[in-house]
Amino acid sequence: MYAAELSANERLRTQIAALDALPIYAECAGLLYLTRALDGAPMCGIIDATATMTPNLTLGYRSAVAVSSSAFTSGGQRVRGHEFHRTAVTPAHGAHPAWQWSAGGPEGFVLGNRLASYLHLHWGRSPQLAGRFVEACR
Repeated sequence: MYAAELSANERLRTQIAALDALPIYAECAGLLYLTRALDGAPMCGIIDATATMTPNLTLGYRSAVAVSSSAFTSGGQRVRGHEFHRTAVTPAHGAHPAWQWSAGGPEGFVLGNRLASYLHLHWGRSPQLAGRFVEACR
């Protein structure tokens, strides 16, 4: 809804892109904001991917497994959450996925201490995720 305004705030996009040492956790719209562009509008460029709006709604509960360890998850850790979006993200080659869906392929991105994904985590089901994030921020 606010892609044009977010794109126009070049100062904020540049500051976010410069947060190399800080953990970043982004769900859904946060994922879109961290890509190179959303429908051609420049975003933060942290994730080497582009995003586009689609007419289709993707909606449902998801079970996923962490593909590798990150500031938030241990490799192999199982999580639950939901997905709700009308966009598609096309990653560049060599992207490191965050999750493996129980019924589908890889999803999301892990880049060092950053995790971005369509998955809206059920934090109450996996409280250790919040603990890991706090420790990473510390």
